[in-house]
Amino acid sequence: MKSSKLKLITLGILFFGAVFSVYVFWCEENNGILKVTFLDVGQGDAIFIESPSGNQILIDAGPDKKILRELSKVMPFYDRSINVVLATHADQDHIGGLPEVLKNYKVNIFMESGVPGESSTYKELEKLVNDGETEKNVKKILARRNMIVDLGDGAVLQILFPDRDPTGMETNTASVVTKLVYGENEFLLTGDSPIAIENYLVSVSDLSSNVLKVGHHGSKTSTGQTFVSAVSPEYAVISVGEDNRYNHPNQATLDTLTNFGAEVLRTDKSGRIMFKSDGLNLSVKTTK
Repeated sequence: MKSSKLKLITLGILFFGAVFSVYVFWCEENNGILKVTFLDVGQGDAIFIESPSGNQILIDAGPDKKILRELSKVMPFYDRSINVVLATHADQDHIGGLPEVLKNYKVNIFMESGVPGESSTYKELEKLVNDGETEKNVKKILARRNMIVDLGDGAVLQILFPDRDPTGMETNTASVVTKLVYGENEFLLTGDSPIAIENYLVSVSDLSSNVLKVGHHGSKTSTGQTFVSAVSPEYAVISVGEDNRYNHPNQATLDTLTNFGAEVLRTDKSGRIMFKSDGLNLSVKTTK
């Protein structure tokens, strides 16, 4: 009997020792490095950001519960919390997976434009967030220009749009546009923002960025030449489903990006796309 107890205790010590080793390894891997991963969620958007300090932001969650599988690939199994969840807008291909995220992870802050969606998914999401304000302490914030999310250790997420009350705007037009900055590396994340808003932002913001998340999955309604010229990206990421019924990305969009010298990366062809930055150097890795 004593021998069995000893074995159980020994196994317990080994197990917790292994967990601690995994935790230490994960922290060391994150030391001084910003990670930005464009998740492979099919025809939709989902971006997972982990700052050098370990703070995390999830921007959108794709069309369905596939987001949970993708998060399991970029988060350790014991991590069941996400500091900030941001919905760029209320369309299904961006918020479809968010109810599952809120059910499975502790979320501290939820951000959105404030323009509601009509889908049952949006209504479920709003209910989860509103209920969470009392039960899970989820704080809801309407994203507005000049807000800054401080991720720690020098990494910040700047809100560029909306810069006004977007009530009455079409959902894509009201997309929350953000710029992630860490040292000399910058990421411009545009939701489904159309060309009219892109051109407006060119007139009021410094958009230059190393990485551009291409608007609206490469549709011809986004990624105008004036905008791409202002951003001057080294990389352009298109989050898109394989053989999607919309024929995204549009060839004219691809031509615009390549004409301005951007290397185009697509989730339908490259799978999960992860960038790592130490604030000076930028590297990229794909899963396909």
